[in-house]
Amino acid sequence: QVQLVESGGGLVQPGGSLRLSCAASGRRFSSYAMGWFRQAPGKDREFVAGISSSGGSTYYADSVKGRFTISRDNAKNTVYLQMNTLKPEDTAVYYCAARNGLRVVTSIREFEYWGQGTQVTVSS
Repeated sequence: QVQLVESGGGLVQPGGSLRLSCAASGRRFSSYAMGWFRQAPGKDREFVAGISSSGGSTYYADSVKGRFTISRDNAKNTVYLQMNTLKPEDTAVYYCAARNGLRVVTSIREFEYWGQGTQVTVSS
């Protein structure tokens, strides 16, 4: 069983930066591929970024490619999402998710464990 806790959300101005963290419980973190998803008001939850269990492979949604960076520190059981050049359309609740597998996947159905989310608001 895995528990995930997101942190680092908040209010930022357009063009600003924010770094999200996701702390995982358990000792098998290095065997899980991880992902970040987000859900904006009135919209479905969507894939943002994913990273393989070793951190060797990453994948990004087209909407955030070049602006966001996902990384992980398996020694600390933590995955990060560095968000730069934030736009109002990035406003959403951001969720961390874990999958018992090695490869990056983008489907919500492939992730078994989820955090409770952290709010990111981009506004003037």
